[in-house]
Amino acid sequence: MTRLTLSAAVATLLLAAACKSPEKVPAAAAAAVGAKPGPEIAAADQARIQGKATAAIWVVEVSDFQCPFCKMWHDSTYAILKREYVDPGKVRLAYINFPLGKHQNAMPAAEAAMCAAVQDKFWAMQDALFDSQQQWETMSDASPVFASLAARAGVDVAKMKACVASGMIKPLIDADVERARTAGVNSTPTFIIGGEMIEGAQPMSVFRQAIDAALAAAASGSKKP
Repeated sequence: MTRLTLSAAVATLLLAAACKSPEKVPAAAAAAVGAKPGPEIAAADQARIQGKATAAIWVVEVSDFQCPFCKMWHDSTYAILKREYVDPGKVRLAYINFPLGKHQNAMPAAEAAMCAAVQDKFWAMQDALFDSQQQWETMSDASPVFASLAARAGVDVAKMKACVASGMIKPLIDADVERARTAGVNSTPTFIIGGEMIEGAQPMSVFRQAIDAALAAAASGSKKP
C-alpha cells in the first residue's frame, strides 16, 4: 500500500465478544473528514501508526478505551502481534477511535490519548489507559487519572490539558467514527486486515491466519507484471 494518512487508509480499505454500539454517525464528523488538518492534528494522526512505511499491508484496529473486550485484546494479543508482525516490518498497525456513547469515559479517554499523540506519546498512553481501565471507567471525572497516566508516560500534562480543553482533537475522533462506520464497523474491537474484517477479542491464531493470507496476497500481487 502506498503511504497514506491514517484516515485515508481507512477510507480506502475493503471491507465473538465485542462491545456493540447503537449510535448514529455524529453530524460533526462529516465536516471534519474533509478539513485540512493543522500541524497538531497531522502529528496526532501519524503518531497512532506503528510500523515501517514499506510494510506490505495495514492492520487497522478500531477500538474504545473503555470497552472491556478491547482491553482483553490489548492484554492478550497486542504485544504478540507487535512483536511478530509490526516490529519486523511486515505490517503497519493503526489505531482508530470508536468511543461508544454507552461508555461515559470513552470519549474523554480518546481525547487524552490523541492529545498525547500530538506529543508522539500515543502508544504509551494507550497502554496506560487499557492497563488502568478498571480504575477510571466508572469515575464521574476521570481527568485527574488521565493526567497522572500521561505524566508517567512522559507527556507534557499542561499541554495535553490545553489540547483537550481547546476541543481541537475531537473532530479527528469524530472523523474516525464516521470512517469506521463507512467501512462497516459497528462494534469494538474490530480489525480490518486487507479485505477481511475481524470482530471481537479474537486469539492470536485468528490474526496470524488473516495477516499471513493478506501478506501472501500482497506478495502475489507484487509479482504480477
